[in-house]
Amino acid sequence: MTIALHGLLAGLTLIIAIGSQNVFVLRQGIRREHVLPVVAVCIASDAVLITAGAGGLGALVRAVPEVVVAARWAGVAFLLGYAVLAARRALRGGESLQADGAGRGSGLGAVVATALALTWLNPHVYLDTVLLLGSIAATHGAQAWLFAVGAVVGSTIWFTALGFGARGLGRVLSSARSWRVLDGLVAVTMVMVAMMLARG
Repeated sequence: MTIALHGLLAGLTLIIAIGSQNVFVLRQGIRREHVLPVVAVCIASDAVLITAGAGGLGALVRAVPEVVVAARWAGVAFLLGYAVLAARRALRGGESLQADGAGRGSGLGAVVATALALTWLNPHVYLDTVLLLGSIAATHGAQAWLFAVGAVVGSTIWFTALGFGARGLGRVLSSARSWRVLDGLVAVTMVMVAMMLARG
């Protein structure tokens, strides 16, 4: 149980750091738009990556650094593209959150694809989730799987709270002006993350 708790705390420490994926989950949660699929994608992706890291994939990633480099530049391109879309929404306006949660939004396929891209095209996912958590898990020897279970539980708690807890902000962001501010912040965040990725 102590090993699992160690994994939960380590997983939360890495996941809670605000990044492009968390911003996207927060936005979907506030909009109440395809929240369950987005949360499920993030949790399932983390589960795969954490399990792979605990199973030794981290050593393979270290042996082939080109994988991280390719993911970094693909991530930079994707984040900048997403930033442009968010900036355009902020400038055009016209988006608001209706009382019943309805409103203009993206289809399920597009939302899930964005969640997948923000997760798998982020090189920090491989550096933090696979390499770092994998390395820590390895210190527990044959009980590394307990650490991995704890980390997955931490991911589940975080993304569930972030996605569904964001609904409480719906009333605050009920106006079109609030959404323009939010999209402006999203655009700035995406550009900043892209710049950090580009610097390596």
